[in-house]
Amino acid sequence: MLLHLGAPSAEQRALATGTAVAPLGDRTVLAVTGEDRLSWLDSLSSQALKGLAAGASTELLILDPRGHVEHAAAVVDDGETTWLIVDRTGAESLLTWLTRMRFRLRVAPRDASDEVAVVGGTAEAIAREVPEATAVWTDPWPAVAVGGWGYAPADPHPGFDRDWSEAIVPRASLDRLATAARDGSLSLAGTLAADALRIAAWRPRASAEGGERTLPHEADWLRTAVHLDKGCYRGQETVAKVHNLGHPPRRLVALQLDGSDALLPVPGAVVRRDGDAVGEVTSVARHFEEGPIALAFLKRSVPLDAALTVDTDEGAVAAAQETIVPPDAGATAAIPRLPRLSRRR
Repeated sequence: MLLHLGAPSAEQRALATGTAVAPLGDRTVLAVTGEDRLSWLDSLSSQALKGLAAGASTELLILDPRGHVEHAAAVVDDGETTWLIVDRTGAESLLTWLTRMRFRLRVAPRDASDEVAVVGGTAEAIAREVPEATAVWTDPWPAVAVGGWGYAPADPHPGFDRDWSEAIVPRASLDRLATAARDGSLSLAGTLAADALRIAAWRPRASAEGGERTLPHEADWLRTAVHLDKGCYRGQETVAKVHNLGHPPRRLVALQLDGSDALLPVPGAVVRRDGDAVGEVTSVARHFEEGPIALAFLKRSVPLDAALTVDTDEGAVAAAQETIVPPDAGATAAIPRLPRLSRRR
């Protein structure tokens, strides 16, 4: 996996401006074939997929029975195969679960990582550098999809500046890209640069912001990965209850970190308010324009203007929060109040 080529900040700028592409070795591609593939994935996931048009891009979540995020996948269908781009760390367990859920349906999921790889970049850079792509997924974030819901109050949302696509390419394309980079006819960037742009766009990722504690609402994932009006699926009851009647117990925030001491926390670092633990960092990067930044989950009760610090091995780092999910997220249903009956005398 190509983490960087020695200049992460320059690689970020090149990725953002479309002058480089990034081989994404931290991704795996699962392929699903068969006549029932879209209706089958629709029944298992948070996304409405039955009518997905060939070439259209979307995103799905696989939730556990309590509504927590087990897996996320970028989804694009070419008319014969549904391609799922997933984080490599969770690919094997997702494929195992999908295989167990086939029953008698006409579906055949498989790991396609021996056949294809993933390359990321702007839409223009992808079209220019990997025209042989089998399929291209265009990230819908942060637009609110049909059936979705956005919690972030920011206007404009910082993610609107991010032009991001991921191409599924024949594995031999990686050798061609490496050769072109060596002779100077192509610029490459590493996964660290791609992840920094993601963090700056407040974009959640399964391997970082997902997990057994994460509800989709907590990461503002209802925007792109959840259809609130589709049929039943595992975890759907929790999704509906929290969105309509409750509030997610945690909320994702963006942290602007004090860069004066060059200290950078790691994922899992404790976030504190007045010395008390109130959350933890999920993703962290040194951005080419914003400096040290992070995503973190905080307790819902933490005030929006609270002074925060983040633990590092060399001491605490001051952090200023930007609201991604506000404390009042959820409880969207207007429930009429019944008039109280006066006691008869």
